[in-house]
Amino acid sequence: MENQNLNILDEVNKGATMGMDAISYVSKKVQDSKFKEVLDVEYDKYREISNRVNKLYDNYSSKEPHETNVMNKMMTWYGVQMQTMTDDSTSKLSELLMKGTNMGIIEGRRLLNDNQDAEESVKNILNDFVVMQEDSVETLKKYL
Repeated sequence: MENQNLNILDEVNKGATMGMDAISYVSKKVQDSKFKEVLDVEYDKYREISNRVNKLYDNYSSKEPHETNVMNKMMTWYGVQMQTMTDDSTSKLSELLMKGTNMGIIEGRRLLNDNQDAEESVKNILNDFVVMQEDSVETLKKYL
């Protein structure tokens, strides 16, 4: 059970740090000030989830929660660069973020469904993370 909770927290933290990385790479290309503000708010939501994971993580391990590794960061950065080479419009940037967020939602829902017996505090963070991402997709849709 403890290992299950640790695994969930690691996955949530990896998803949150990946979200923060993607937003930071995309933000550098944003020209629409309103969209930039939206991304700043979304970034803060990911950071808050990561902070919650870090606080709870100490109950299960003396190590730090897993984050995205250097290779994943490079692949995310490279993907953003390549996919925006000919189109860095707000619509395209929103689409890129939505694709990544949708992958996070799928993984999060799978974790929720497969780990019904996880501790309530862990499931709460996971559920909050998934709901936050679902809300994020709704927000990003407005910029397509």
